[in-house]
Amino acid sequence: MDEAPEAGTATEVADGIFWLRFPLPMSSLDHINLWLLRDRDGWMVVDTGISNRRSMEVWREHFTQIMGGRPVNRVMCTHLHPDHTGLAGWLCRKFGAPLLMTRGEYFLCRLLAADTGNAAPPEGIKFYQKVGLTPDQIGLYRTRFGHFGRAISELPHNYDRLTDGECSLIDGYKWQIVVGSGHSPEHACLWCPERGICMTGDQLLPNLSSNVSVWPTEPEANPLEDWISSCHKLKAVLPEDTLICPAHGLPFRGAHQRLNKLINHHEKALNRLENFCKTPRLATEVYSVLFRHRINDSNRIMAVGESVAHLNCLKHRGRVARRLNDAGQFVYMAR
Repeated sequence: MDEAPEAGTATEVADGIFWLRFPLPMSSLDHINLWLLRDRDGWMVVDTGISNRRSMEVWREHFTQIMGGRPVNRVMCTHLHPDHTGLAGWLCRKFGAPLLMTRGEYFLCRLLAADTGNAAPPEGIKFYQKVGLTPDQIGLYRTRFGHFGRAISELPHNYDRLTDGECSLIDGYKWQIVVGSGHSPEHACLWCPERGICMTGDQLLPNLSSNVSVWPTEPEANPLEDWISSCHKLKAVLPEDTLICPAHGLPFRGAHQRLNKLINHHEKALNRLENFCKTPRLATEVYSVLFRHRINDSNRIMAVGESVAHLNCLKHRGRVARRLNDAGQFVYMAR
């Protein structure tokens, strides 16, 4: 599949399975792929788009055109990020449909939304001081904190929990939940072995390597190890010729090849980072080892989060040691 559908149109990737593409208001990532599955007398939606007027307009076009006026029976969100959950609450309320998410994603989404409008917590400020951000850079964190809930419509106050390995019938076919982690805590992929199709959300993308970050809420987390383990898990579960339907980019086949590339990408980055830390380093001093693009105010928080994720992984593997310097910042050094 060489071309994506335009906003307001759809591509049928298999009988009863439609690929929708919605715009995103970010220069670095301008779209998200959503998936519409025929479901009894209506439809199942996989991911929903960010909550804004344009996304609602595109959905309304789909209601009358592709969907033919038939209702949404189920709304599944692969994970908590606003481009995936943004209009979940709106769709659920409009159609009286249940929300399907894993427990970890649902409750973290609710927690982040509850911070909307609040001031940045002292724990977050202390975390970014320790990892090496300057006062001005921490000021940007303060300014941007509490915006999560503005990009989503309020989630329903109950949900149907998705669990790893769980199966359900959709349009007469058995679909299975495959849970991964690292990019988010409990990311759900939707796989139909019989049809050879998997909606992978952000867990497996054709070109991008999803952001894997440590956040102030869990500063000692090791999400990169979770990510690498999840890549190995997907390799063991999905056949190589599975049609991968990702949240960004084009559908593709060759899951094992892509997963191997992702695993190798991070393992090589860890090796480079360990060598770089033969001289003591702050997390903010390792960007050149991990990233090809320029780090600026628009991507700095994710960059430092991903840097700490790699450093924490090396620390958990016993390959670097960490100490506090006289300025109260974490310094990492290869063992």
